[in-house]
Amino acid sequence: MKIKKRLLTRRPKQSGENQPEKKAKKEFTNEISENIAVFKEIFSHCSDLVYRKIEIEGRQAYVIYLDGLIKTEDLQNHVIDEVLARKQVGQLSVEKVEEEIVTVSAVKDQSYLEDAANDILEGNAVLTIDGHNKGIVFSIPGYKTRGVSEPDSEAAIRGPREGFIESLRVNTSLVRRKIKTTNLKIESMKIGVQTQTNIGIAYIDGIVDKNVLKELKHRLDRIDIDGILETGYIEELIEDNSWSIFPQIQITERPDTAAANLLEGRVAIFVDGTPFVMILPSTFWQQFQASEDYYDRVYIAIFLRVLRLMFVAVALMLPAFYVAVTTYHQEMIPTNLLLSVAAARESIPFPAIVEAFIMELSFEALREAGVRLPKTIGQAVSILGALVIGTAAVEAGIVSAPMVIIVSLTGIASFTIPKFSLAIAIRLLRFPLMILASIFGLFGIVVGMVILLIHLCKLRSFGVPYFEPVAPLRFSELKDVFIRTPIWMQNSRPDDFVKENKKRQANDLKPSPNKNEG
Repeated sequence: MKIKKRLLTRRPKQSGENQPEKKAKKEFTNEISENIAVFKEIFSHCSDLVYRKIEIEGRQAYVIYLDGLIKTEDLQNHVIDEVLARKQVGQLSVEKVEEEIVTVSAVKDQSYLEDAANDILEGNAVLTIDGHNKGIVFSIPGYKTRGVSEPDSEAAIRGPREGFIESLRVNTSLVRRKIKTTNLKIESMKIGVQTQTNIGIAYIDGIVDKNVLKELKHRLDRIDIDGILETGYIEELIEDNSWSIFPQIQITERPDTAAANLLEGRVAIFVDGTPFVMILPSTFWQQFQASEDYYDRVYIAIFLRVLRLMFVAVALMLPAFYVAVTTYHQEMIPTNLLLSVAAARESIPFPAIVEAFIMELSFEALREAGVRLPKTIGQAVSILGALVIGTAAVEAGIVSAPMVIIVSLTGIASFTIPKFSLAIAIRLLRFPLMILASIFGLFGIVVGMVILLIHLCKLRSFGVPYFEPVAPLRFSELKDVFIRTPIWMQNSRPDDFVKENKKRQANDLKPSPNKNEG
């Protein structure tokens, strides 16, 4: 698989390029007053930083931490009380504190004051003792996190009811629970000059394509930005075509979805502070797959997937088709239906394209209002608003009843797409198709769809064709595209994702009837 290196020229400069050299780090000294002075300089005007002064065997010491980021009770019980209980003067050392005194599992020493300051920002406590030229870091995280619950954006009737939360380590542990192998690697890095956001890169060694992994790390290393607050920041900086309306990276809140994609040879990116995980490389057809497709019976999964593919065409082209037919191709409408449509449009002062834009924009505004309002009233407002406005518009003669039906069907069809990022892209593409239909009729729709298909065929996601396995066509990989074949038929992983370990199961898993008599 060849990855286009020219894409890298558009990436941000690597941190440190064309910048002055960084100053040397300051080390801990034996004089505790000097260490505290440096901390106060680094954390100047930080009212939430706590300096807890204690005395250990006649020596002055400080425990430094940020209020709200650690469990103060655990700090008192397992660190401060244990250290103060030490009676023998002269035997205290960093190694003794680490190995024999405190009862905190995660303890390390730190030689540099700047690194210790970063540890404090991560939610750790630092102990500095007079006469010792190292600090001791205790991991006692205590910041509040949301409990693991079912994700709202990817609800499922059958399957796990757990979803990712805003804690990086909780999210990686949810995937670890599903993939219990040492081959699951999770590499960490920090991005953001000010936020220092923790990033986790997860993949299965022996399955992942090394070229994709290397390219991903290269693109992440080149990011030089003030802060990363959500996956959307990284997505725009590493995707192949930033100007495309289609999502080239899959976003998920479900651990089972992330685990399934890792087993196919993809890479997952966890970002601390967000419940959304990025999956790459991604394809167009991957956006139509729901986790339930693999938990339900195969015939149910086939029906639902075909239904989604049919209704994505409805969501994309139905308003444009209605505008084209009523404006230029009335001969295509059966006579009785044509008379009914003509009667409904007789008193409408606007052409079909204006009528369609009024209703589509009103529907999108109601949908956006329903999302932004509180959940208790958001759905009621959006549903009642659509009913009231639609009925009033028809009675006032602003829009016709057929147009209200068309827009309603289009809105319902867009809800059948499992991934929100693709659904909103389809919703936006309706408008240029309606404009082409109003100017050129059905020919305009054909031209628009041809341009759209050419764009989809040209897209890449980390070197993988976005329309794979349809373009380029690979019959052996069509088992999980338009339909979902039984699990026992899906013997190999996709060729574009995996180069070495392509076999995922034995070849003789087809169920056979019990031939034992009696």
